[in-house]
Amino acid sequence: MEEKNPMLKISASPHIRSRISTTAIMADVLIALLPASVMGVYNFGFRAFLMILVCVVSCMAFEYLSELIMKRPITVRDLSAAVTGLLLALNLPVSLPFWMAILGCGFAIIVVKQLFGGIGQNFMNPALAARCFLVMSFVGPMTKFTYDAVTTATPLAVLRESGAGSVNIWKMFLGTEAGTIGETSAAALLIGALYLLMGGVIRLTIPFFYMASFAVLILIYGLTQDMGVEEVARFTAAHLCGGGLVMGAFFMATDYATSPITNRGKIYYGCLLGVLTFCFRIFGSSTEGVSYAIIIGNLMVPIIEMISHPKSFGEGYDKKPLSENKGWLEPVVLDENGVPLPPAKKDRKDSPVRIVIAICLIAIVSGALLGAVYAITKDPIRETEERKKQESYQAVLPDADTYEEKEFSESEKKALEDSGISGVTLESRVLAKKGNDITGQIWIVTSHEGYAGDIRMAVGLKEGKVSGVEMLKIGETTGLGMEARDNPAFTAQYREKQVEQFKVVKTEPAAEDEIQAISGATITSKAVTNAVNAVLTASRITEESETVPAPEEGGKDDE
Repeated sequence: MEEKNPMLKISASPHIRSRISTTAIMADVLIALLPASVMGVYNFGFRAFLMILVCVVSCMAFEYLSELIMKRPITVRDLSAAVTGLLLALNLPVSLPFWMAILGCGFAIIVVKQLFGGIGQNFMNPALAARCFLVMSFVGPMTKFTYDAVTTATPLAVLRESGAGSVNIWKMFLGTEAGTIGETSAAALLIGALYLLMGGVIRLTIPFFYMASFAVLILIYGLTQDMGVEEVARFTAAHLCGGGLVMGAFFMATDYATSPITNRGKIYYGCLLGVLTFCFRIFGSSTEGVSYAIIIGNLMVPIIEMISHPKSFGEGYDKKPLSENKGWLEPVVLDENGVPLPPAKKDRKDSPVRIVIAICLIAIVSGALLGAVYAITKDPIRETEERKKQESYQAVLPDADTYEEKEFSESEKKALEDSGISGVTLESRVLAKKGNDITGQIWIVTSHEGYAGDIRMAVGLKEGKVSGVEMLKIGETTGLGMEARDNPAFTAQYREKQVEQFKVVKTEPAAEDEIQAISGATITSKAVTNAVNAVLTASRITEESETVPAPEEGGKDDE
């Protein structure tokens, strides 16, 4: 047996290893996030520091415990869990209850990361997945933003409601505005991004094509909205500085495990994120688009890499005709009897058809599971809605002890259709009774003209006057349109007034029929007022139909 060559080392690939460790990369990311963290604590106070501390410690604890239970190597020291905790904390509003933040940390580490194999195996960014999970689970707390101890709307929400002239670009760049803990200061985030770029931790490809494609689309959209050049520039700058775009582009879209590795793939990925963010922000019901865009982009990475991978050396040679193979013949494999075997079939596990079929199967299974969950929860949801409806009856007409729903007659339906009422749906009319006496009526009405979707409400009428307006379902912008529900002074403007129709004004009301709009939420104010006006009109129609005497029996036609 020949003696082994001591100079020859045989090992599994990769044969070339970088001296940069995972711990060093994660430490660089933590250092890069320090400016945004400091700015967040400066803006939102000591509670922001506690939120950061709670999230970082919780993520590290969840990673340690989950790896201990799953009997995996403990990887807490690589600092990846600390980065996830810090990114999640910077994506949360400072007023969020700590237990919700801890729940998000558990979802990020256990569900998104560890159940899929740990670091490098997760199919989407854990911090962003946890943020989306919290937004879907706790809409109110996750969309409640405070600044200087005052609940207010984010700059992007104000921009969407009132236009480019209503926001301060300089404050958005510095970060002295409402928002999540770490997304407000574009300047602090850019300092951290520059540190990562100079250290070679990330490349500029994804952030550049992400922000550039988004900016181009926003610019084109602004030009189509009859804005002046200066207003379009402010509109574009505000969108670039706000909504966590800088944080998403440099710190989360560039995540090694969930972004493409090919150069062309990075370009496709960045452009895809720009298009998705534009669509979510401009055409969606929420101003937030970065988180969902990156999550969807993460899911598209395998397909992006499939269509962007470079051609291997010699790939396609076997598909050429023999006349083009420059004299080289394909090898012929013989069996034991010397008979040529047919060419071996190629492995097509990664073919696009198989991937599409797999995605469709996953979608079918997911749809079936969602259907099962809906079947289980529809009755409790219906009971909750009914209970809330009964509570609204008590709120708008508290002096009644029973409530009887009254169906519309055919003549009433016809009269309502001909009345010209538009933009609302009159769902039902309820008679409020005290004993046998009718004390008033309650209308359940839905306005379809809300800023963020339908607004469902109960409107009480007593002796021709509005006795109360109670919101049953509303999803307007926190700090702006949500004031229709959260600020009793707005709905109090309708009470005890006997008018033909209300109208919305932006100044102090000078007449009984004037309703002062919520500051920065004129669309919401008009939607609610239109619904109340529809109820007033419908009430008069139904009263008139009830007072018309029925035709007497035994008329001339009967003789």
